Amino acid sequence: TNQKPPQAPIKLMEKLLLSRLTQHNQCPVHAPQSPICSLICRNKLKCALKKKVQCVFEGIAKAGNPTLLNQIYTELYITEGETAEVNEHEVRQIETAFRKPDRPETSITQEDIFNASPGRDEPIRTVLTKGVAGIGKTVLTQKFTLDWAEGKANQDIQFIFPFTFRELNVLKEKKFSLVELVHHFFIETKQAGICSFEDFQVVFIFDGLDECRLPLDFRKTRILTDPKKSTSVDVLLINLIKGKLLPSSHLWITTRPAAASQIPAECIDMVTEVRGFTDPQKEKYFRKRFSDKKLASKIISHIETSRSLHIMCHIPVFCWITATVLEDVLKTIEGGELPKTLTEMYIHFLVVQAKVKKVKYDEGVETDPHWSPESRKMIESLGKLAIDQLQKDNLIFYESDLTECGIDIRAASVYSGVFTQIFKEERGLYQDKVFCFIHLSVQEFLAALHVHLTFINSGVNLLEEQQKNTQTENHFYQCAVNKALQSTSGHLDLFLRFLLGLSVQKNQNLLQGLLKQTRISPQTNQETINYIKKKLSESLSAEQKINVFHCLHELNDRSLVEEIQRSLNSGSLSTNELSPAQWSALVFILLSSDDLDVFDLKKYSASEQALLSFKLFCFKYTRSCEALCSILSSQSSSLRDLDLSNNDLKDSGVELCSPLFSIRYPLCTYVLCLPLLGVTLAPLLYDGSIIPAGLCLFSPSDSCQLTIDTNTVNRKLILSDNNRRVTRVEEDQSYPDHPDRFDGDCQLLCKDGLISCCYWEVEWKGEVYISVSYRRISKNGDSNAFVFGRNDQSWSLFCSDVKGYSVLHSNTEIYLQSSSSVSNRVAVHVDHPAGTLSFYRVSSDTLIHLHTFNTTFTEPLYPGFTVWFPGSSVCLCRVEQLSLFILTFN
Repeated sequence: TNQKPPQAPIKLMEKLLLSRLTQHNQCPVHAPQSPICSLICRNKLKCALKKKVQCVFEGIAKAGNPTLLNQIYTELYITEGETAEVNEHEVRQIETAFRKPDRPETSITQEDIFNASPGRDEPIRTVLTKGVAGIGKTVLTQKFTLDWAEGKANQDIQFIFPFTFRELNVLKEKKFSLVELVHHFFIETKQAGICSFEDFQVVFIFDGLDECRLPLDFRKTRILTDPKKSTSVDVLLINLIKGKLLPSSHLWITTRPAAASQIPAECIDMVTEVRGFTDPQKEKYFRKRFSDKKLASKIISHIETSRSLHIMCHIPVFCWITATVLEDVLKTIEGGELPKTLTEMYIHFLVVQAKVKKVKYDEGVETDPHWSPESRKMIESLGKLAIDQLQKDNLIFYESDLTECGIDIRAASVYSGVFTQIFKEERGLYQDKVFCFIHLSVQEFLAALHVHLTFINSGVNLLEEQQKNTQTENHFYQCAVNKALQSTSGHLDLFLRFLLGLSVQKNQNLLQGLLKQTRISPQTNQETINYIKKKLSESLSAEQKINVFHCLHELNDRSLVEEIQRSLNSGSLSTNELSPAQWSALVFILLSSDDLDVFDLKKYSASEQALLSFKLFCFKYTRSCEALCSILSSQSSSLRDLDLSNNDLKDSGVELCSPLFSIRYPLCTYVLCLPLLGVTLAPLLYDGSIIPAGLCLFSPSDSCQLTIDTNTVNRKLILSDNNRRVTRVEEDQSYPDHPDRFDGDCQLLCKDGLISCCYWEVEWKGEVYISVSYRRISKNGDSNAFVFGRNDQSWSLFCSDVKGYSVLHSNTEIYLQSSSSVSNRVAVHVDHPAGTLSFYRVSSDTLIHLHTFNTTFTEPLYPGFTVWFPGSSVCLCRVEQLSLFILTFN
């Protein structure tokens, strides 16, 4: 008959046979690939993985009692697709992600990560899961592995092989075949003699792409199809991700958003995003954490009263920090006020760790002062490391990184042993030490604390390269505000919140023992508050304005928001009478409100000024594009020009708007400005032809071929490849004297000045500056007058294999959040009439925006380069096909 045999007896027989063979460690002779042998191997692998992942150290690397993952695991909110921009601070991304979505989202569970959603026919081979630091990506992969190992889910999978990029980094200089790599990490497969995985359902998990230090070059890496052929680990990974190696396997890659673009879009079948905890999941977490129901309810209620804490508690690690702090405060401060701001929370967290150190390691008692000379030294060292590495956007530190920061490796081990809940030391397969803070926010807090303590105790402002003779408190905080607002990515947003919060008297009292003296007066706080409110009148981005209100909250000033909220509640709001700061407060309330679904502006004002006040927040979502298309498609529309610059349309928005460009308005002019932050465009009509998906074009006339002016080349630079490549050398070259030749730094200029739009690409190695400059820049001397980026006549992008990227102008340097995914190819676009200079990282034929200068150019611009160290080089690329930024439809 065709009737299937009952499964239960078969599974029972299988288990009995497996148990018998495993006890005797037997496999059928000469049949390592046999079903029974693979079954034994699978069982052993399950046991090994279960032992490895069943316990977690919540927030701690290796100290304390381990907790069973199944006991504390709380389901995370995972969505298909993505929401936030990749080139912005991760706290901004959390805030954006949990605003009310404009349309229903597709949520998925970890056990269904490889199952196609309804309506999707294509199989899913490779999944890329994004999520900010501490959101739970690693725990998610551990839970997936544990459920498989315990037989709870995905039993159609024969083998799961979980890797971390931290482990793979150690093998950078070694060679393996794919089979050897699996044998190396999972000895059970080697013992079973399995040398081929083509006949098995296999899942590879690669956790932490943002921590990858392997050179993942998807364009130039040679193709490899033989899983038994040895090569470097990066070549194995690239060919595995491309599907050249073991195409039948499944891959799951996790990463922080900023590093996701390292993998070309065509290699990914599905993108998911870990959002962390929803509000019900937060509550579930705290009720699991505390058996005392009253204590759990009190903590949950307190979090709901503070928007800052409420937002951060979407991050599981922050929930753990909050639980640690509030449990301690409620036990030790009877009837005391609970921390309401992020700064208060992190100061208390630091105090809790100091208490643990004092009692557990120093044999003290809880009534002793928190800060001993040893703990002060530790905080100082960790703070210095935090600010140095924050400016490079590094979350993971290796021994070499610590040595560069002047920290003794033995001392670092002591720190990780004492302040285990702040600073972690981990060991990979070869016991190589890896150091990190438990979360980016902890690193940012310690960085802010170090800057604050340095200024209070010594008067030195670490935020300025050139120190003034006298530094006032007002100048110190205003300097911090200005520096943070200069960053378009917001990488100093949380740092600024902490730094301003540390100036509050209540918080300084908590830090007594770390400060030599307390001298930040309430008057200084008020002047800082007034300065910040004035900034709201300037042309800040929506995200910058939101962070300004968070800064005011850290300074305990809620006057603007409370004033507008009262007017809204009473119905007395008159938008015609609002100042720019009050308009910003209104928009902040609208964006952060959980209750308000509709705000009818017609009830308050019909003025153009009222509408312009909301322009920064327009067209953020697909629904806005639908409304726009509906209006423009009407017969009564008489629109002739449409400028959609500075609007984040995304793929779906462009697709919705694209029919208008060719059908409804064939004679009109449209300008689309599309910052390429992982955008893959839908097909568009351009000059009557179809542009393929994934391709975005500048006007072809923007491309320019640069020619190096040999009369400007410094004598420490040598030219090659028909004068297209410049390399720094030790020996002086015998160039003739010329008044235009740079004789200080190793610099040069190109011949032709730019007065219109121009686009070019550069390949670089080592440490270089890619610049544009006025011709009249000084060519000699030992001051900043002739160094690109150090004066008002030049603008520069600094590129380093180690330090990442930064931009410079007028001796002001801004570090960019891209060091985790450095590319050795950079694109530059100049629009001289518009006053814009944009730099992009070129990754697998995709442009990732780094920074844009907005200014007024008064003279022609000359491209120039500085080649820093011997062996560093710059090469002018021939741009065959533009992967560009602006689309003009005529």
